[in-house]
Amino acid sequence: MSDHTTSPAATTERRTVGVEEELLLVDADSGVPRAVAGNLLRRAEADRPRRDEPPRAPDDGEIEAELQQQQIEVETSPCADLSELRRQLVEWRQYTDQLARKSDARVLAMATSPLPVDPRTMVKPRYRRMVERYGLTTMEQLTCGCHVHVSVADDEEGVGVVDRVQRRLPALLALSANSPFWQGRDSGYSSYRTQVWSRFPTAGPTAPFGSAAAYHERVERLVRTGVLLDPDMIYFNVRLSRHYPTVEFRIADICLRADDAVMIAALARALVDTAAADIAVGRSAPSDDPQLLLLAQWRASRDGLRGGLLDPVDAVPQPAAEVIETLLDHVRGALTANGDLELVQQGIDRVFENGTGAELQRRAVRDGAEPVEMVRALLDTSIAD
Repeated sequence: MSDHTTSPAATTERRTVGVEEELLLVDADSGVPRAVAGNLLRRAEADRPRRDEPPRAPDDGEIEAELQQQQIEVETSPCADLSELRRQLVEWRQYTDQLARKSDARVLAMATSPLPVDPRTMVKPRYRRMVERYGLTTMEQLTCGCHVHVSVADDEEGVGVVDRVQRRLPALLALSANSPFWQGRDSGYSSYRTQVWSRFPTAGPTAPFGSAAAYHERVERLVRTGVLLDPDMIYFNVRLSRHYPTVEFRIADICLRADDAVMIAALARALVDTAAADIAVGRSAPSDDPQLLLLAQWRASRDGLRGGLLDPVDAVPQPAAEVIETLLDHVRGALTANGDLELVQQGIDRVFENGTGAELQRRAVRDGAEPVEMVRALLDTSIAD
């Protein structure tokens, strides 16, 4: 199957990008996740009319509750300039860490806890219904992702993008892998978050929809089964946002380093631009087998960048470096047009040289650190400038 693409023309009108990050809240001394999200949210609310006093809330974006009380979600505002996106990500990480310190806690940018934890679900009616419906799948679901929103012209363009980026998503997962431990044990995966999240019934890759009408019809049909509580439980790897004029990439782990999150956001935007350029010239979406896409996702979740990944076109094992280079070649035109090529190339080189978050965690343990020592050693990396 061929995979020719059209390079977007250079333009001054860059698509906006916004990022949602789910952060763990951990004890400042023991590193064990702590159920203090309510405290953080109350303090953040109290900050709003008194922003001249520390801790000062960032001017852009939002802080929100997440499923479990041992985590918090922060959101940037839409940004065309990735340096502005980075500024907001760093400010939100640092601000939430300041709030957490008031409860003798810290924020930790890891996609699963390296230490054993008993998750405590937030007291909200919808979350109670999720516990009733999905049982342990909800109760054990303490995982943290990085969700990237990229602006699109309309739902038609958005669905065209969704159909065209599926085969590239495992590479984003491999680059972001940051969850090797689960309940105090090495899971054997680089992104065990992916395995845990995949328990939800709609999580994962999708077959081509073909049109916005077909996409919405499919979503309505899934909701009508009664298996889902509501349309917000459409957990596709990439989906149309119900609240913003965006496509939302949901496959990545939260990245230990903010710079890696910016790299993932740049790649997501470039994938959207490249897909949109193909749509504009009438190039059909690839008819990828969702089962093969799922196997490619599993391989990326298992091995990260230190094993083989499946080639996005032929679904045969290839060295991870070659598959990432294929991704870079695929979006090079868009990255160049957006002025992001150097940022992404440096980011990819950094991750291969220094390691993903999963590799940094495992390396610390191999070097003799106990899990709690590893958490302490990497806490500051989560909020570094």
